[in-house]
Amino acid sequence: MFGSQLPLLLIVLIASLGLLAWSADRFIDAAATAAGRLGVSSLLIGIFVIGIGTSLPEMMVSALAAYEGSPGIALGNALGSNIANIGLILGITCIIAPILLPQGIIAREYRLLLFVTAGVALLMVNQHFSRLDGAVLLIGMIGVLIWLFIEAKRGGADIVREAQPETSEAAGQPMRTLLLWLVGGLILLLVSSQGLVWSASGLARLIGVSELVIGLSIVAIGTSLPELAAGIASVRRGHNNLAIGNIIGSCIFNLLGVLGIAALIQPFSFSGVSLIRDYGIMVVFFLAVLLLGGRFGQRGQLGRADAVVLLVGYVVYQALLFLVGE
Repeated sequence: MFGSQLPLLLIVLIASLGLLAWSADRFIDAAATAAGRLGVSSLLIGIFVIGIGTSLPEMMVSALAAYEGSPGIALGNALGSNIANIGLILGITCIIAPILLPQGIIAREYRLLLFVTAGVALLMVNQHFSRLDGAVLLIGMIGVLIWLFIEAKRGGADIVREAQPETSEAAGQPMRTLLLWLVGGLILLLVSSQGLVWSASGLARLIGVSELVIGLSIVAIGTSLPELAAGIASVRRGHNNLAIGNIIGSCIFNLLGVLGIAALIQPFSFSGVSLIRDYGIMVVFFLAVLLLGGRFGQRGQLGRADAVVLLVGYVVYQALLFLVGE
């Protein structure tokens, strides 16, 4: 129905998504292990793994999308990944086990997320991201990393607590092998990102929807796979703080790092739909966590009923995206 290109596009899309998640995991695993052997503190490694590691696929895909003139995928990937983080990833995680929302996380990390969300919205009002905007966002990301480090040194940053994985495939590897993993992981990240952008753009043209919709849906879900894996692993080990901290950290760095890098590489414009509909939906999901976590007076907990609400909301949003088609 859609032509002979459809099978090829789907194969490349699925293969790229799988390769992207796998190569990002190997790259971060090798980087954390190598840094530890070189004497880098576990605190810095934790901030790197949580703050940047799970957002690395989003950064790579959006950077390439912006460079190749596909701003819809770049923007959709950043916003869609945040919506997926809350609606899909947090929803699935809470189905497995209820998650507590400690007051410290709400007072610090979640407040920071809302502050960053408001700041990025101000930059989006003119419906254009310039290189200056990109630089501002990246400076903001550096500032957040510094703040996390200072807070963690004081013993107060839940977002990086217990960030090191209990087991690592790279732990027993010699340094030479780790370096090969680093180089190979980076090359595979570039290749898989290129394949994802190409296939997603082609699929959008073929089925008659915008690149923004593809970025908000298929691409966003694919690049959020590391967050899903981290969330499930965290709750299974009983590290609820780490599970919610990972999601909050990823959302912050998607807004600052992913959009910042994309704008710095290639400035781009977007329609008011992205600001009003998609950014607005993202904010609604952010606020829903606070509202659901405090229902019935049991403040600070997301249970399975809350998870169902988040998952249903995400499915409805995705359905509306393809019904509207832009």
